[in-house]
Amino acid sequence: MGDCDLDLLREDRCGFPEVVYGPGKPPELVVRILERQGEFGQDSLVTRVTQQQQDAVLAAIPGAICNQVARTIRVSRGIEGERDCGAVLVVSAGSSDLAVAEEAAETVRWMRVPVRLIQDVGVAGPHRLQQHIAEFRQVAAIVCVAGMEAALPSVLGGYAACPVIGVPTSVGYGASLGGLTAMLSMLTSCASGVVCVNIDAGFKGGYVAGMIASRTAKASLRA
Repeated sequence: MGDCDLDLLREDRCGFPEVVYGPGKPPELVVRILERQGEFGQDSLVTRVTQQQQDAVLAAIPGAICNQVARTIRVSRGIEGERDCGAVLVVSAGSSDLAVAEEAAETVRWMRVPVRLIQDVGVAGPHRLQQHIAEFRQVAAIVCVAGMEAALPSVLGGYAACPVIGVPTSVGYGASLGGLTAMLSMLTSCASGVVCVNIDAGFKGGYVAGMIASRTAKASLRA
């Protein structure tokens, strides 16, 4: 494609098409990439989109879905519906973590894996978590998005019968060091089933969770 060498065989190798990272790409290039993926019947996902990219895609690509909070654009093509597989929970500690949590959830939706988002159940109000404990045994993977001291993944790890993928966010005051404190907390979690991705990397957390779920038996997920 001239200024872009689109990997149209990634779905064959890795199970899912190439994802478009929005920053730095002209809107017209993003449109061309999505149109090219459409020619091959591939689903499309663009992350960290700008308003200009969003406007260009929505004008050119029928059926494109924009999530303003997540800053994503998603296009589904071919057969409709979700995979017959396990499900994912995306859990956010606080409302300030919502943008990263939504990015994770949109990624899982693009992968056609069942997903549910549980918001604002951080350790400052631990009673809020109690009503959801039964769900932790019904899913294939959990994405836990948390800033500040990021204690929530360790708590979830003590309840969950599946991997907990921690996504540290840059939310917090001075000593949070732009998410570094949260990341170190997740990396040193005592809970055995907790792992960690990069700071504010909702896409990466969602993608790993979606890969795990897509390879597991179908699980029930309460609405």
